[in-house]
Amino acid sequence: MAEDHGLCGTYLAAMEVLAKPWSGMLMVVLESGPLRFSELADRVPDIGDRMLAARLKELEGRGLVARHVEPGPPVRVSYELTDVGRGFREVADAIGRWGKLILRARELRARESAPASRREPRPPATRRTASR
Repeated sequence: MAEDHGLCGTYLAAMEVLAKPWSGMLMVVLESGPLRFSELADRVPDIGDRMLAARLKELEGRGLVARHVEPGPPVRVSYELTDVGRGFREVADAIGRWGKLILRARELRARESAPASRREPRPPATRRTASR
């Protein structure tokens, strides 16, 4: 008998993380090692500071990211993946493979739905001149 993955607690726990914008991207970026807030902001330039702070706090609360405070001056705060957070690598690889399939299917649909005149450009008409 097949399991009902739509209601599986482990599936839902993972999807709660992935359903949040930027969570997966931040975990991928943190795979390279600990980064400070400004370094994360530089590597994910489209995320705003407030959203970045909220996502890091949420990922920390879920035990996926650890926050380290280095006493100063200046005080430095860095973030890194926990062992559980590093488990995302396999998921990220699978998402990347799936994303490629989605993009290929999109390109194929676009080509198939394009009008015939756009599918294959006709060569320019050439004039034949009469030889005398």
